[in-house]
Amino acid sequence: GFGLCYFTEEMLKANGKSFKGQTVAISGSGNVAIYATKKATELGAKVVTVSDSNGYVYDPDGIELEVVQQIKEVERKRIKEYVSRTSHKNAEYHEGCKGVWTVKCDIALPCATQNEIDEESAKALAANGCYAVSEGANMPSTPEAIDVYFANNMLYGPAKAANAGGVATSGLEMTQNSQRLAWTFEEVDEKLHNIMITIYKNSVAAAKEYNCEIGGKTNLVAGANIAGFMKVADAMMAQGVC
Repeated sequence: GFGLCYFTEEMLKANGKSFKGQTVAISGSGNVAIYATKKATELGAKVVTVSDSNGYVYDPDGIELEVVQQIKEVERKRIKEYVSRTSHKNAEYHEGCKGVWTVKCDIALPCATQNEIDEESAKALAANGCYAVSEGANMPSTPEAIDVYFANNMLYGPAKAANAGGVATSGLEMTQNSQRLAWTFEEVDEKLHNIMITIYKNSVAAAKEYNCEIGGKTNLVAGANIAGFMKVADAMMAQGVC
């Protein structure tokens, strides 16, 4: 969740924007969604939705994260409990997950499941003024939804790059174990932040090198694919495979 926000922050910054003062719709209520909510809020955004497999919560006053954590991380209950526990009187619960993308927002962070944003949902996001989608789940946008993002000149952070924070942190954990190290939370967070910045910059550099643009914007889908392929190819060359 932190990694997703760090990548998204770089994408926004490169386009003259930031999380500050923006309304964010997030799907899911697991690890990625909870900590994306935390970091986006720390960066100045107002997160207004969370969801689970039964439905979603819309809180126009901003999600009360401690309530979500108590329900999901401690009690392991359904997200509908949020409405009866929060101090925010305007919070609403809606059955069904798809409606979360009809909520008006500036930035959408899908953190739930594969193919959760289809063409219809993507069009609803665009119609409601959403200008950026960054993925915190594995391939949460269908190909048709991605076409809608590009057609509406939206910023789009694909999962291959934006959702790399979990694997990156696992790599940091393996490094600590193999070297018998124990980094602090702050040290791990700083390393993760730098990794996500590097992933964004590598994706942009690859896209620019191969002239990958859509609507005058850097095509991060192509950039992330090319950068990932080149990294594997270079590693194979270094090992003498080719």
